[in-house]
Amino acid sequence: MTDSDEYLKKKRFFNQLLTIYGRKPVLEALQEPSTQVHRLHLAESNKPGGIVSEIIALAEKKGAEVIYHDRQSLSRISRNSKQDQGVAVDLVCSGYQDFQDFLDQNQHQDTEIIALDRITNPQNLGMIIRSVCAGGATALLLPEKGCAKLDALVIKASAGTLFRAPILRCKNLSKALEAFRDQGSEIYGLSSHAKNTLGNISREGSKVFVMGNETEGVSKEVAAQCKQLISIPMNNGVESLNVAVTASLLAFRHQLS
Repeated sequence: MTDSDEYLKKKRFFNQLLTIYGRKPVLEALQEPSTQVHRLHLAESNKPGGIVSEIIALAEKKGAEVIYHDRQSLSRISRNSKQDQGVAVDLVCSGYQDFQDFLDQNQHQDTEIIALDRITNPQNLGMIIRSVCAGGATALLLPEKGCAKLDALVIKASAGTLFRAPILRCKNLSKALEAFRDQGSEIYGLSSHAKNTLGNISREGSKVFVMGNETEGVSKEVAAQCKQLISIPMNNGVESLNVAVTASLLAFRHQLS
């Protein structure tokens, strides 16, 4: 039995939703002009007035449905009852999807993915998202744990491009890279110590470029999935670049050739 077109359409839509929580993060997200909002979730126990009333007004102005929940139900939506402060919102991100859905849709196409391993600085993540959106990379592969959360700080740093950038989510980066490799992608890890450089990498075929933590680099587990480690050539004794700058070089490597 195959799924109906209507079911698949709904599934694709709900896979594009990003839920953020907390009063200030939600308020700042709603204040962003480019934000598309599906639903605002509120705890019934919230006291009226103040920031909650401001959040409701902004959500309604954007045409969002406002739903009230008991605390237990809201915690299932936010997945963080200790920090949601009785507020969560579903944002529509047109390029946000599960990595496996992406692989299924692109089995016979060459793709170029930038993957992030433990990138914890929200400003860096936001700038990376902006570069991926503007450049020629097919998508950004982002694990659900270990990287900075997609929140108001990231939205600001991305200059609003988070809502249209192609972002692939995965639970485990190492396993996701293995799936990309099994489908024919070559996996390369970025390392300032590698002898082979980005300029030596072929521009043909599917590839995934993995960038690691700002101080520790790519983890051993993730490095084990890589065909080889590569570097960006440096001059004048400079050891490395900021991870967001490196991402820009990767994202624009075809346009600038």
